[in-house]
Amino acid sequence: MRYLTAGESHGPQLTTIIEGVPAGLPLTKEDINIELARRQKGYGRGRRMQIEKDQVQILGGVRHGETLGSPIALVVENKDFAHWTKIMGAEPISESEKAEMKRKITRPRPGHADLVGAIKYGHRDMRNVLERSSARETTVRVAAGAVAKKILSELGIQVAGHVIEIGGVRAQKLDYSTLAELKEKTENSPVRCLDENAAQQMMKAIDEAKEKGDSIGGIVEVIVEGMPPGVGSYVHWDKKLDAKIAQAIVSINAFKGVEFGLGFEAGRSFGSEVHDEILWSEEKGYYRKTNNLGGFEGGMTTGMPIVVRGVMKPIPTLYKPLQSVDIDTKEPFLASIERSDSCAVPAASVVAEAVVAWEVAKAIVEQFGLDRIDLIRENIERMKQYAREF
Repeated sequence: MRYLTAGESHGPQLTTIIEGVPAGLPLTKEDINIELARRQKGYGRGRRMQIEKDQVQILGGVRHGETLGSPIALVVENKDFAHWTKIMGAEPISESEKAEMKRKITRPRPGHADLVGAIKYGHRDMRNVLERSSARETTVRVAAGAVAKKILSELGIQVAGHVIEIGGVRAQKLDYSTLAELKEKTENSPVRCLDENAAQQMMKAIDEAKEKGDSIGGIVEVIVEGMPPGVGSYVHWDKKLDAKIAQAIVSINAFKGVEFGLGFEAGRSFGSEVHDEILWSEEKGYYRKTNNLGGFEGGMTTGMPIVVRGVMKPIPTLYKPLQSVDIDTKEPFLASIERSDSCAVPAASVVAEAVVAWEVAKAIVEQFGLDRIDLIRENIERMKQYAREF
């Protein structure tokens, strides 16, 4: 499976074309809109979320609520485009019309793609960069992730994300009995945090940052349950599933690091404290006593839950602007302000769910069959049975 996204932050729409989704998968726009709405929630979000109410249109690849096996075309309209038609329109405009518009953007914001993107493509108006580098693009990545989640749910595989840290406030109580319970509790939290006391402190930290004109980041965690063992590869470096998930996490706007299981803590521990002892029972077959490696050994799933975390830096668009340099005049200035969130970590946990779900679903489809969801289901059950009897 693969997908490609297109569209700018204030353009007419965001589009994704998804190829390789197996036929026979039940899929409706409601399956996708639920995930789009989740992305727009979260304490600390800015005014853009009040303007847009993201809704998907399925324009290809689905008939009567089931996928056909052909490419799926998804579109999310940008309602705000009505106010940006001349600025972001595709048709040529006259010099006089250009003069009536806002002047070109020549002042790069620290922490954004503005300057290096302008250098890369030769743009003297950095509007051409910031419109595409905006996190608005994650809207259709979440849409693609919703399709991936649907594939996984049909195969008995569940995905959930939550926030474990914001602005230095870390969740302490992370106990839950099932993934469904984790989902329910975090969906009812403004910051998607399982620890209610920590959630209150996180919201306070967001408020304090906003009052200062600043922003804060945090850490999100994604858990995948129900995976068969052996998905991925130890044979080729570019087929290791944990490596693909790591790349996907860091591809999210503002994400700067990733870890699995114990993660970086493993570097401070003895091997006897890190590696997961192997046990066996007639009921379970092989399983691990612990899950310190986050569900992976040798780039392959162990059958234990996948546990992956990503760190998001503070959003670089500040109401407390940092120093930069105008690319035309070379004069110093304080960076311009675009409307923004003071904290997008809760929303980023939804994006993280989506990209992890995509990589897991892609690996499943490639390994257990390409064309039909019913055959993939049969192959996975056969693999699980084989692993129990091995």
